[in-house]
Amino acid sequence: MFRIPREDITPLAARSCFLISGERSRERAVTSGVPLHVAFSLPRHAGATNVDLEIFSENGDHVADIALSQEISPNSLIDSFVTGEVSLPVGLWFYRYRIDTACGRLYGGYSGDSDGECECVYLKPEEDVRKFQMTVSDFLYEAPRERYGGIIYHIFVDRFSRGGDVIVRPDAVLIDDWYGGITEFPEYPGAPLKNNTFFGGTLWGIVDKLDYISSLGVNTIYLSPVFESVSNHKYDTGNYMKVDEMFGGDGALSTLIRKAGERGIGIILDGVFNHTGADSLYFNRYGHYGNGGAYNTKSSPYYPWYEFQHYPDKYTCWWGIEILPRINPDFPTCSEYFCGKDGVISKYTKMGIAGFRLDVADELSDGFIGRIKRRLNAIKPGAILYGEVWEDASNKIAYGKRKSYYHGSELDGVMNYPLRDGIISYFTDGGTEKLRYALTDILYNAPKRIRDAQMNLLGTHDTERILTMLGGEPSDGYSNRELSIKRMTPAERKKGIRRLKMAYTILCTVPGIPTVYYGDEAGVEGYKDPFNRLPFPWGHECGEILDHYRKTGNIRRTSPVYAKGEFRLIMLTSDTLLFARYTDNYFYFTCVNNSPEEVGLLSSHEMSGLYTGNTGRKIKIPPYTAEIFVCNAKTFPAVRVIRR
Repeated sequence: MFRIPREDITPLAARSCFLISGERSRERAVTSGVPLHVAFSLPRHAGATNVDLEIFSENGDHVADIALSQEISPNSLIDSFVTGEVSLPVGLWFYRYRIDTACGRLYGGYSGDSDGECECVYLKPEEDVRKFQMTVSDFLYEAPRERYGGIIYHIFVDRFSRGGDVIVRPDAVLIDDWYGGITEFPEYPGAPLKNNTFFGGTLWGIVDKLDYISSLGVNTIYLSPVFESVSNHKYDTGNYMKVDEMFGGDGALSTLIRKAGERGIGIILDGVFNHTGADSLYFNRYGHYGNGGAYNTKSSPYYPWYEFQHYPDKYTCWWGIEILPRINPDFPTCSEYFCGKDGVISKYTKMGIAGFRLDVADELSDGFIGRIKRRLNAIKPGAILYGEVWEDASNKIAYGKRKSYYHGSELDGVMNYPLRDGIISYFTDGGTEKLRYALTDILYNAPKRIRDAQMNLLGTHDTERILTMLGGEPSDGYSNRELSIKRMTPAERKKGIRRLKMAYTILCTVPGIPTVYYGDEAGVEGYKDPFNRLPFPWGHECGEILDHYRKTGNIRRTSPVYAKGEFRLIMLTSDTLLFARYTDNYFYFTCVNNSPEEVGLLSSHEMSGLYTGNTGRKIKIPPYTAEIFVCNAKTFPAVRVIRR
């Protein structure tokens, strides 16, 4: 048989995939106990004589070789190989292929590309190929099914809506001008800031706006911290066991949980369990909580929670910020305070919340996160636990330690910042690399039940407003004083609105749960913290954006495919994005035309546009717009984009 030189084999189209319960899959994360085989193929003229799967631990140690058997198909031009059933313990694993050919040995690794169904394999004579990743999970708790298919609405409480008869603390400064007031800001990075200026938003105010929130298709509200604290942001907790009175206290939270629940909306709280405020029941540096606290006496029950280098005025802080002393949640009494039967998690879960989002999750131990998850689900099976992780959480290393977020007893999902980065890059500079990474690596490295729950986002209280990012001028070179009053020009807003509508369509139709930062849907703009925390512009919303968010939210909530349907990326260029979500015989396609020219979408089956109502096998998509199409078919429809 004809053979080709080894140096000519490497560009060949080798492919790899998992066979899970007999079905072909691009998964890189599998559930323990589910039958798994690994398949590999390459052109027959490569002359492959033997293929082995080399398995490596998360630390890079070579732990096993698994032989692949050749599947004989005389009439095919492809040689196919498959393993027996692969069984690995729960954990993170890596693998590559070792291929013996008539012309020598090759190694097959990750290329970062696919053909839609299979991973493309990069072939190389040397061993230093990038390895494939595999996560093996064993989920111990019920999935958070009530959250699937919905939308999360992220509220910074002080800036959303006033309501109720709330008493303002004597040390708080209330800004009367809801619509024109300027947020307190530091003159320069690192300058002292009290953060004691308030616009007066409350939990009662959120109760008053539940119908509005529901109109967006929301089934989950994620609140910024609500525990007692002296600041407007409340990331410097004063007392975990009390809801801040300026937000309405425990009574307001209880009412919000009940009233939201009547509309099918769950409440997620922000859990800041890595540090407290210096002005807190636990540390009490300023004596506002009596004579106790770790700062005042070593006999305090809270003293062992903190680390002092020189007592009492030199202690470990979060990122060196003196008002945020770090605690050790793994210390037994501290862990019990949060995770015990009468602890923080228990109190609010028994009140009826839907779950927690953990602030700076990568600074918490896996053991502590596991204890939170265990207590949360013992009280409310299916409650959700999110983590603030800015990178790929499947293989995250923090402070020199590999994290195990996706192994089945930790998080249900994380904040998907890589998707945000990819979308922004795509619309601002036409870049596809970051978006492709988010729609391949980030997506498939997560177990399916996690990626269906992932907190997908375009903006948060920690980022610049998405409208500003997509249409505004960069903040480089401007002082904070200038940024506090800087606004987009009409031309910039027009461009930003056009891009935001396309971006939100993507966010709502990829796997995961779209998260709306309050006011993004109303056209709020603003630069970095604190300028991204302006009050919601009630009565002055941008109708064009709001209408699009409502229509897209309705499409999402009424289309079950977005709860847990499969995903396939079909096309990604600087001017066109096309992907599918599908389940059973229903196929939904999202097409983004990121160019100044009209394009046509041609399908082998009749399609219906969910924005425009247009039907047919060829539908036109105007410049700089997105469309969602649905069609019914027994097999995956052939769909392609046509340009003039």
